Amino acid sequence: MKKILMLATGGTIACVEGKEGLAPELSVEDLLHFLPETFDNIKIDGKILMNIDSTNLQPERWVKIAESVYKNYDEYDGFVITHGTDTLAYTSSALSYMLQGLNKPVVLTGSQVPISFKKTDAKKNIADALRFACEDVGGVFIVFDGRVIIGTRAVKMRTKSYDAFESINHPYVASINKSDVNYHWKPAPSENKVVFNANLCTDVFLMKLYPGAKPEIFDCLKDLYKGIIIESFGNGGLPFEGRNLLAKVEELTDKGIAVVITTQCLEEGEDLLLYEVGRKVAQHQVIFSGDMNTEAIVAKLMWALGQADSLAKVKEIIETPLAGDLTVKSEKVEQ
Repeated sequence: MKKILMLATGGTIACVEGKEGLAPELSVEDLLHFLPETFDNIKIDGKILMNIDSTNLQPERWVKIAESVYKNYDEYDGFVITHGTDTLAYTSSALSYMLQGLNKPVVLTGSQVPISFKKTDAKKNIADALRFACEDVGGVFIVFDGRVIIGTRAVKMRTKSYDAFESINHPYVASINKSDVNYHWKPAPSENKVVFNANLCTDVFLMKLYPGAKPEIFDCLKDLYKGIIIESFGNGGLPFEGRNLLAKVEELTDKGIAVVITTQCLEEGEDLLLYEVGRKVAQHQVIFSGDMNTEAIVAKLMWALGQADSLAKVKEIIETPLAGDLTVKSEKVEQ
């Protein structure tokens, strides 16, 4: 019999109607009570870590979730974390960096509709998450709408539909149909001992570039943040005509601030060496993000800044694949 620890953090899945709208209130026992089936082959223990809307879930709460998994790691075969969908992908990424060497599944799930509603996706998602938590795999995963995604590759794409999450730039792990788990590829459990490292630096800013952005905006940021992520256009690059952002980026990196360049395009990632606008940026000590998604970049940069003081070391950490977050280019195309 598998022993699973279910950790509740709130979110839509635990919401009930209140005077000011939906708010999370249900306990783990309440959530399990709504399931139409029993799991005879699973012993489920439950614990509420917090009961909040995931919009209010700050990085310090990531640490609490990771710590709870780590403290109970030897006592259980797998873990299920119920969570609000809005920041679920940030949490799954953060857990992937803070908990390394996993040889058990840590599964996050939630729902688009509260479990107490007559028509809801919550019951299926919890049942699927519990089933996958019994699998012989290692890592952090999101289970949602019958699909399994590794924790660093999930992005919330839809605000209402049940298929809220997509796996970006990486194949789905598996699909779940009732009691059947059908793998597209199977993550092997780690042979190493699990390591818990929750040192985070949350002084990270995310900027979405747009035509007309003023270079002076970086003067407002340089004394507030140690890391800045710029979501650029297409393959990456920054404007150097009209409103020239390059000089400001050089000031930031000279000051030791980590500047990560990514793209607003969800799929296929950045390629700073393709166009002139990208190569001019790459001449500075900026950090390449490859095909990582923004949620993973935010969490990884906070984690990297918590591990290292030097810009060179932070750059090395971000540009090194970890927990499946980054595709390594096997070769560069000669022009």
